[in-house]
Amino acid sequence: MTTPITSFRDLELPAPLLSALAEVGYETPSPIQAACIPHLLAGRDLLGEAQTGTGKTAAFALPALARLDLANFRPQVLVLTPTRELAIQVAEAFQKYAHHLPGFHVLPLYGGQSMVVQLRQLKRGAHVIVGTPGRIMDHLERGSLVLDGLSTLVLDEADEMLRMGFIDDVEWILEHTPAERQTALFSATMPEAIRRVAHRHLREPQEVKIRAATATVAAIRQRYWQVRGVDKLDALTRILEVEDDFDAAIVFVRTKTATVELAERLEARGYAAAALNGDMTQGLREQVIERLKNGSLDIVVATDVAARGIDVPRVSHVINYDIPYDTEAYVHRIGRTGRAGRQGTAILFVAPRETRMLKSIERATRQPIEAIALPTREAVAGRRVAQFRQQIVDTLEKEDLAFFMDVINGVEEEEGFKAHEIAAALAFLATRDRPLQIEETGRGWDVATAPQSAGRAERPPRERRDEAPARRHAFSDGQLTRYRIEVGREHGVSPKEIVGAIANEGGIEGRYIGQIHLFDDYSTVELPKALPAELLGLLKRVRVRQRPLAIRELGAAEAEALPERRRPTGGFKERAAGGERPPRKWEGGQERPRAKPSGERHGAPKPHAGKPVKRFRKD
Repeated sequence: MTTPITSFRDLELPAPLLSALAEVGYETPSPIQAACIPHLLAGRDLLGEAQTGTGKTAAFALPALARLDLANFRPQVLVLTPTRELAIQVAEAFQKYAHHLPGFHVLPLYGGQSMVVQLRQLKRGAHVIVGTPGRIMDHLERGSLVLDGLSTLVLDEADEMLRMGFIDDVEWILEHTPAERQTALFSATMPEAIRRVAHRHLREPQEVKIRAATATVAAIRQRYWQVRGVDKLDALTRILEVEDDFDAAIVFVRTKTATVELAERLEARGYAAAALNGDMTQGLREQVIERLKNGSLDIVVATDVAARGIDVPRVSHVINYDIPYDTEAYVHRIGRTGRAGRQGTAILFVAPRETRMLKSIERATRQPIEAIALPTREAVAGRRVAQFRQQIVDTLEKEDLAFFMDVINGVEEEEGFKAHEIAAALAFLATRDRPLQIEETGRGWDVATAPQSAGRAERPPRERRDEAPARRHAFSDGQLTRYRIEVGREHGVSPKEIVGAIANEGGIEGRYIGQIHLFDDYSTVELPKALPAELLGLLKRVRVRQRPLAIRELGAAEAEALPERRRPTGGFKERAAGGERPPRKWEGGQERPRAKPSGERHGAPKPHAGKPVKRFRKD
């Protein structure tokens, strides 16, 4: 009777591989890994039938890495994949698992990439080659890829290579590899043509057949957003704004660093968020989970390994900010919601190159995942108005307002304003940091609001030349004024960091960011005058060098009192309005000649006397 495999340690993998697996959050082998790794470690050939997303990449990568001779830089492992996207993913997986193997090198080879670059990389040597059949054949015919030292060959998604017409190329490659190699063939289905290849090129293969048996809780509604048009953080905050049943969320990312960065950026936007990762002590981890339970924290940004075992009934949403590496991880992630009889929501962010994994998740979970559109500016504003009205009703019903009624009555009698006018002013003050009317601030609110299919991502329509400025220019008058921010030289900040924070978080184009002056404990930056209240509130919370900018517009007297002021003559406003730039002068006072207009400077197209124009292109 065989001992059941419950951890990767049971598979007798080397310690460096176990350390890397722990870091990426892998704890228990998937069925395909538990079944394949012992055979491959023992040097046997293998015929595996398993769907994409069941963890088969680790099933062949881990034993291949365990048997490598790191001192030998000749290719020892060759993995053939049907597409360059899959080749890149497999190469990234090898790199991730080999994190603690000193000197390890993996090289992806695929069409569309510079042959010159690939030839240079091949000369340096690589332990593992991952590539598409066509490009591997090219290098074998050139003699730039030599497989005399090959010990392991893997055919990944063989049925897909058959469907794409690569099977003859695959057989040609197999015939040009050492006969004593170990061979593993993986395929989602096993048509007769694939079995013939296996019969000819595999030696007494062990057969492993795994069916994806994972299923998700019926109480979880699954949706996805095709990443395009706006950044993921902006998309996340817009989605959370309009979710009717939002209570608390776990946002999953791939790395420990990303948990901290994303949590800080969410905090800067006014959310009660915290990171949860494997670098935290058990005490800190328990503290974060307790805050999530008691309601003092609404969003936890976590890695897979850190979120294992979290059971908090109020978690209404799971956001897959970074798509998981396999379907098993996805099922574990979304299992954090839909508990205690409650309905849960799982939202997956999918980049165009990740649509294969989306399809694999749908097959594994046996549920379609619904495409969603990003909320429009009007939808977000409507949601904020509804929430504000409900806050007013709740306050009127539950609070003793006698003192405040006296204050309002006094304003009404002494200042001559009507009660509804005073109420409007109070509403404005109460929502200054989170305005009910959302103005266009250049963040692309109306881009990418339509759901996309899981196929090729559509490009947003090109703007007409005469319409583009109306949408891109949030600041039509072009007048710049000075703002103060609370980060300076002593905090180690650079102008580049300030520009990056304002441009990325505020969505302000670089042409609207003027001069920056660094002082010891603060800095000044020129930005458009009278920034919208929502944008100003957002920028106040943005952090640079771990410090909130706390930005505010300087008054005229403050601006005049600043040391080392250098103001350009002929300001932005005049030039934006079509005015002439004032003449520049040499030190002696003589006017400097202006640069030629761009057409003269670069030269108009010149006739070539009928001679063809030669154009050169780098390979």
